[in-house]
Amino acid sequence: MGGELSQRLVEDDLWALVKPLLPSFRSHPQGAGTAPIDQRAVFTAVVYVLTSGCAWRYLPPTFGVSPATAHRRFSVWTASGVWRRLHRVVLDEI
Repeated sequence: MGGELSQRLVEDDLWALVKPLLPSFRSHPQGAGTAPIDQRAVFTAVVYVLTSGCAWRYLPPTFGVSPATAHRRFSVWTASGVWRRLHRVVLDEI
């Protein structure tokens, strides 16, 4: 994905706050489970969808993340309370 857009959407300072909050995903040797993919790329794609109003299915391929993967991770992160914890961490920073 273009570095400029990535840096603008998820700056290094924000990523430093987000990274420890994200649950880890494991792939399984048999091929089942979640494929390894850069968490920052997924997070940036999710931020793009949430801030632009873009439908998940129209996520540009330049993010390097499929729309299904971005939506699935968003759903997992929502269910695990990532957004609530991130909100608290950001508030604590300011």
